[in-house]
Amino acid sequence: MELTTKQVARVAALARIRVTEDELPAIGQDLSSIFHWIDQLESVDVTGVENYTDSYPQSIPEREDVVNDGNCVEAILSNAPEKAHNMFSVPKVVE
Repeated sequence: MELTTKQVARVAALARIRVTEDELPAIGQDLSSIFHWIDQLESVDVTGVENYTDSYPQSIPEREDVVNDGNCVEAILSNAPEKAHNMFSVPKVVE
């Protein structure tokens, strides 16, 4: 897939990359070669090949899902600039 300079400029704008007009053709060639390589990968026959997710099957230990407050209100509120009734106190911003 060959990209035009207009397409390369659009990709650069979407990626928020500043590119000069002089750099567009070289970047276009690089991107085109990457797309060509992807096309080659898509042509590989992978029928019968299982997905590879991990080399060693393992399970993740789970803990019981218990709701609690952490029992550390004072530690959390110690950094608050203002507090009231064991909660953060913030200025009113909406009337």
